[in-house]
Amino acid sequence: MKLAARVSQVTPSITLAIAAKANAMKAEGIDVCSFSAGEPDFDTPAHIKAAAAKALDEGKTKYGPAAGEPKLREAIAHKLKTDNGLDYKAENVIVTNGGKHSLYNLIVLLIDPGDEVIIPAPYWLSYPEMVTLVGGKSIIVETDASTGYKITPEQLKKAITPKTKLFILNSPSNPTGMVYTPEEIKALAKVIVDADILVVSDEIYEKILYDGAEHISIGSLGKEIFSRTLISNGFAKGYSMTGWRLGYLAGPVEIIKAASTIQGHSTSNVCTFAQYGALTALESSQNCLEEMRQAFAKRRQVMFERLNAIPGLTCPKPDGAFYLFPDISKTGLKSLEFCNALLEAHQVAVIPGVAFGADNNIRLSYATDMATLEKGMDRLDKFVRSRI
Repeated sequence: MKLAARVSQVTPSITLAIAAKANAMKAEGIDVCSFSAGEPDFDTPAHIKAAAAKALDEGKTKYGPAAGEPKLREAIAHKLKTDNGLDYKAENVIVTNGGKHSLYNLIVLLIDPGDEVIIPAPYWLSYPEMVTLVGGKSIIVETDASTGYKITPEQLKKAITPKTKLFILNSPSNPTGMVYTPEEIKALAKVIVDADILVVSDEIYEKILYDGAEHISIGSLGKEIFSRTLISNGFAKGYSMTGWRLGYLAGPVEIIKAASTIQGHSTSNVCTFAQYGALTALESSQNCLEEMRQAFAKRRQVMFERLNAIPGLTCPKPDGAFYLFPDISKTGLKSLEFCNALLEAHQVAVIPGVAFGADNNIRLSYATDMATLEKGMDRLDKFVRSRI
């Protein structure tokens, strides 16, 4: 069977492949320490599950509006205004099947063949693949530890051409955990406004911050940048609702209407009763967010200290999310070779940096229990010492 050419242009997800391999080993009874998860290890808070169950019992099982339940769209708009300083109304919001779907909708409706999308590396691995699927061109801008793996205004300005349509900003970052400071966000906003391009701000990790780091939504910095900003967010990371598939896109009405049209011919509405769980997540106590954040903070400290005590590895301290992104170049191994050898020899699953456009790094998630973390770090230490 001959498949469409676009399929061969897209790379299968390395993160899912590593996780699948680790899970297969676990199924065989092998003791695997996995640092590959891109999701919290906590259960969804009980009050959110109860709200969805109540909606299910009440018969909220029918088709709904493609753009989402009106009450949820209103609640999201309220959240964006009160938490992020973004003056949106319900009509500026579409509820999507996860944060990834919000970004895919945006790329489909915005990017024509040949349009350029600026993506700082390291990047979340699906960004360039989405651009490729619609015939766009990803302009990858390399960053390194000297700038905290963050793009500078000078780099952004240099990357912009007459074909530039969109800049993708991710803070806090997956895979690095780095957070742009308010001053850095302001400087990037000026470049965007001056060049008259659009920016999508992926803010899925906004609630997971440490050491006083502050999340600033770029669209809150003035009318000119607000009109050029799209917000991608969701409930997966902060509320531990990854499997619920609940995200959203916010922005100008014209874009949201276009996204609704596309969604109406693809997935239609997000699971109706699940949306009532999301509504409760926004409208009830936010204490559950802080409980999870504090647990992540303790694990971050332990993993950070353990990593930097291993000869040959260096790792900056992240300000957000639940990842560490050490440099492994002194081991002499590239990331995929490193990860495969580590899994085979010591049964530790980590993600190769090549998936994120950084082949001298690996990504470790500390979304796991402390016992697994300590045992896995012991094994990693032993592996690296055997290689240098």
